[in-house]
Amino acid sequence: MKRIVLSLIVVVLILGSVALWLTRTPASFDPVELVQSGVILVIVGFALFLGVNRLGSLKRGEPAEDELSRKVLQKTAALSYYISLFIWVFMIYFKDRVTLDAEQWMSTGILAMAVTFGVVWLFVSRSGIRDE
Repeated sequence: MKRIVLSLIVVVLILGSVALWLTRTPASFDPVELVQSGVILVIVGFALFLGVNRLGSLKRGEPAEDELSRKVLQKTAALSYYISLFIWVFMIYFKDRVTLDAEQWMSTGILAMAVTFGVVWLFVSRSGIRDE
């Protein structure tokens, strides 16, 4: 229960900091910043979805974490790490061809890693894990 409440508090803090960031910045946004803020909102929505689902599972009396969910999380972490290495290699390749600040490159890479983790988690949780 504590982990669920903590994750929901983190979601609220992220939403608050993004709202503060959007209200304190100048009226003109770069297209990269707009895309990044949209991705942040999608990630926060995904985290909120997971928190609400876990809260519902807790109310139904289901265990918070079982062997299958741990194995899915481990497989997801391994695959998303492997894919994120290639993402950083592609970003290093495009760094000389696209002019962005270093902060924008780093934030884009971190957001790409988070999106990769979410997509791989959806794929692994829906397709299942083969017997290895």
